[in-house]
Amino acid sequence: MSDAQAPGGQVDRTADRLLFEVLRRSGRWPAVYAVTALAGAVVELLLPGALGRAVDLLVTPGAGIADALLVCVALVVTVVACDAVAVLAAGSGGAQAARWLRERVVRHVLAAGPAISRRLPAGDLVTRAGANTEEVGAAPEALITAVALLVPAAGSLVALALIDPWLAVAFSVGLALIGVVLRAFLREATAVATGYQEAQSDIASRLIDALSGARTIAAAGTEDLETERVLKPLPRLRAHGLALWRVNARAGVQAAIVVPLLETAVIGVGGLRLAAGELSVGELFAAARYAVLGAGIGSALGYLNRLGRARSAARRVRHVLDQPAMAYGPDDLPGDHHLSEPGDGHRDGHGDRHGAPDPDVPRAGRGHGPCGRLELRDVTVSVDGRPVLRGIDLVVPGGAAMAVVGRSGSGKSLLAAVAGRLADPDGGEVLLDGVPLPRLGRAALRRAVGYAFERPVLFGATLAEAIAVGRAPHVARSAAVAAAADPFIRKLPRSYDTLVGEAPMSGGERQRVGLARAFAHGGRLLILDDATSSLDTVTEYQVARALTEELRDRTRLIVAHRAATAARADLVVWLEDGRIRGRGPHEVLWRDPAYRAVFQVAER
Repeated sequence: MSDAQAPGGQVDRTADRLLFEVLRRSGRWPAVYAVTALAGAVVELLLPGALGRAVDLLVTPGAGIADALLVCVALVVTVVACDAVAVLAAGSGGAQAARWLRERVVRHVLAAGPAISRRLPAGDLVTRAGANTEEVGAAPEALITAVALLVPAAGSLVALALIDPWLAVAFSVGLALIGVVLRAFLREATAVATGYQEAQSDIASRLIDALSGARTIAAAGTEDLETERVLKPLPRLRAHGLALWRVNARAGVQAAIVVPLLETAVIGVGGLRLAAGELSVGELFAAARYAVLGAGIGSALGYLNRLGRARSAARRVRHVLDQPAMAYGPDDLPGDHHLSEPGDGHRDGHGDRHGAPDPDVPRAGRGHGPCGRLELRDVTVSVDGRPVLRGIDLVVPGGAAMAVVGRSGSGKSLLAAVAGRLADPDGGEVLLDGVPLPRLGRAALRRAVGYAFERPVLFGATLAEAIAVGRAPHVARSAAVAAAADPFIRKLPRSYDTLVGEAPMSGGERQRVGLARAFAHGGRLLILDDATSSLDTVTEYQVARALTEELRDRTRLIVAHRAATAARADLVVWLEDGRIRGRGPHEVLWRDPAYRAVFQVAER
């Protein structure tokens, strides 16, 4: 359910709950801000009375004025000090709130896995995790300030009632009108801000798409067309910006009319009461000051504008947090409790020269049978409501190499994602060594399954860390040998200790490091999704030999686009329109002209 599709009342309630949670997570700063803001408001309430008393003393012959002036000065100094502390607390609390929320959103996005990027574009996610969390982080200050502004208004009403009830009547009528203006403003500002933020996200998404294809755009000379495409939502952004400006301007004009009328009404009534002898000059002065102070609630427009943007941003952030995160079970795979300690059997710290698998992972022939038996039972997966995989039934024996082939859009990559639980099927189930994947713990699953992709992203400071990723150091070397990455890594000045950002790697070399990472982590199942597309012929042959000869203790699922890759596999699964059209050895399927046509198209 998108932001727009969700029921408005329900969305507002969940967004408001998020705002209050952010307030609670802001640490002690909101409390400090609230205390200082309220203290400043109370002192401001005392100031008009003190000034009125000073005026009465000034017009009274022989009265001492020094003490009254000292009280006024002390009150002014206190107000300034409260404002200074409040500014510090507001900034610190907002920063802490935004940091907490941004971390929560990023963690949730990563926990939700690749599925969330199919529901929300990358640019939209970046905007929600960045600018929108910043706006939500400003909500505590806006909320506390808006509440604090009620104190002078309520206090002024009480003070005016104590001076003269007719003054309170005039003041309360004006306050009611200001309240109507503020309520309408908050509702309209929230609605308009939502459209503005959505337009911002649309531009960010288009820009990220353009940056990912920057080389293609430059080569095709389509910079002007892409600029036009990226900035296409700009008129919509401008329209929402103008609408937001109009809402602010209209509310400002209304407040500019109502507030002076309120002050004039109070002073006018006070003047009449003074003429009737019911008020003193000092009381009239105090009443005028209270009218100005209480009417200051009209200045809440700016804070309500920020609160409206925060509520709108909270809707968008809440929508991200409501996306389902992948849940894991408590189970381990059979035989995991027999694992050796990391490093056992590799006393030289390098592993054997042929890239033998790390002893941390279970092997076929250790007395537990072949590991890595993969089963897909009636698996169905839909994307945007359209079925992509339909009723897939498949068994891959432990230790076998299976190639998945098919035309573009046949569902190969989605099958690879489901097989290692980068995505969950909408129907059916996937089992590894007899255990349904959702029942496995995160550590058990990622210890058993290793992925390699066409464009790997490398994590870690050094190449060794990018390959091992938390495993024993010797794993990096043995895995790199198997992936044919060891020769070029050892030629670097710092070898495996070379920083990832400083390593001059071609596309094929980066793919080999990605393959090495998969080999280091896939204890039972290796899944290669077009992970050898950038390799030269010799390197691809070396990797293919490692896959078919040196890594036979693991099941290998290889998304293949070349006939030579499929020919080396023990089993080939041929997908067409999300269904299995054929399965068996490559040489048997090769007799079918339609099967041969798959590779003729792919290899042109």
